[in-house]
Amino acid sequence: MEDKLSIRINIAERYYPLKVGRDEEERIRKAAKMINDKLLLYKQTYTGKEPQDFMAMVSLDFASRLLELEEKLDETPIINEVVSLNKDIEDYLNNIK
Repeated sequence: MEDKLSIRINIAERYYPLKVGRDEEERIRKAAKMINDKLLLYKQTYTGKEPQDFMAMVSLDFASRLLELEEKLDETPIINEVVSLNKDIEDYLNNIK
């Protein structure tokens, strides 16, 4: 059974108790820091907004980055190219026999 830690994470001046694996703790804390840093940036840039507006902007920013990374990791075009090259090689080899 994995060892779980009880930690408290501060996001937007609120504390959230979490139980996380020891191998996750650093990543969770880093993620919370990234969120808080981005919130601060938006608060300094856009005055007069509600905290919920800032959280929505941060969520949209991180979700957009995630989708961009997922698109970059899509191996389908590479696999299709390899399949096509493989077929070309097989055709060539069959023609020289």
